[in-house]
Amino acid sequence: MLNPADLPSTFIHPETSSGPAQISIQNFNLWYGKSQALHAINLPILQHEITSFIGPSGCGKSTLLRAINRLNDLIDNVTVDGDIRVGERSVYERHLDVTSLRKRIGMVFQKSNPFPMSIYENVCYPLRVSGITSRATLEEAVETSLRSSALWDEVKDRLKRSALDLSGGQQQRLCIARAIAGNPEVLLMDEPCSALDPISTAKIEELILEMKGRFTVVIVTHSMAQASRVSDHTAFFYLGRLIEAGPTKRLFENAHCKATQDYISGRFG
Repeated sequence: MLNPADLPSTFIHPETSSGPAQISIQNFNLWYGKSQALHAINLPILQHEITSFIGPSGCGKSTLLRAINRLNDLIDNVTVDGDIRVGERSVYERHLDVTSLRKRIGMVFQKSNPFPMSIYENVCYPLRVSGITSRATLEEAVETSLRSSALWDEVKDRLKRSALDLSGGQQQRLCIARAIAGNPEVLLMDEPCSALDPISTAKIEELILEMKGRFTVVIVTHSMAQASRVSDHTAFFYLGRLIEAGPTKRLFENAHCKATQDYISGRFG
């Protein structure tokens, strides 16, 4: 286990900031009451690429992910300092409509959470919330989203059946279809494969790779193998601090910080 005093100051590899940033995290701090969970995070997340957040449990990676679409607002006594910008706008901008923000930022959680309604209604839910009522538009969006999540062929003849009848892997793919149905700019994924078997995990990873170029994807994962397989960039967190970030291949093969090397190699975590 590392001593906080031994941690290096935040290191951002120059290659990380090449290309346009879809999300810009700027000197961001977060507290749960008096306990500081995130310390001065600075990180650009590149547009239309896949970025993985890695680190041991409790290091702040899921907290930072949830800060991007302000889900931490639902927790009592959370305070923040610094900024997170999606495109040109701060997510903490005064008078910002948080509901509109979340339409721009899809979210897939660790545990699949289909709504207790039909497969069809699950997928078109974000469109209905946006006021879209055209049957043709809804049907097109449902088919397109289910095809994009590799689920269409498995459910096209039972769209009116309850989503709760699907297997765990199918439910998670349905949640991905629902998250992308409204065509968000960003897709956040908080350990989307942690409860799935290897076959379902492989399908989800294929989907993540296929979504590259269409969405900016940020994924929290405990699996070093998964991070190395799917992500273009990886950021390593420890004790609420960003220790190192850079292109995934470089980080895994030639990390600059010993803490990063030790975590990736399994010496702690």
